[in-house]
Amino acid sequence: MQTPLPQKSVRGSNSGIAIMALFDLLGRKWNMRILWELREGPLSFRSLQKHCDSMSPSVLNSRIKQLSEAKLLAITEQGYQLTQLGASLMQTLDPLRNWASHWEQEVLSNNK
Repeated sequence: MQTPLPQKSVRGSNSGIAIMALFDLLGRKWNMRILWELREGPLSFRSLQKHCDSMSPSVLNSRIKQLSEAKLLAITEQGYQLTQLGASLMQTLDPLRNWASHWEQEVLSNNK
């Protein structure tokens, strides 16, 4: 499976626009979860696997390769961790998480 990267055609877009590549990358199963679990610090392969509901080693390995190729994840002596770019992405997503919480409240209050 090819890693979605800027300047490349990705699912849903042939434009090469970076945001489309990012949405494709983050929308792939498990990628956001892996980034989320690493936001607090490095984890070993087994620990990361456990944090991700014991996903299969082959799937975790392929997702790690994708996120590494996208420069969001790196392996260090402490284990897998977010790169500076990956940590920046997670901080950038904070306002979106806040918006999603507000959205959730609105949806739930309108369904009563």
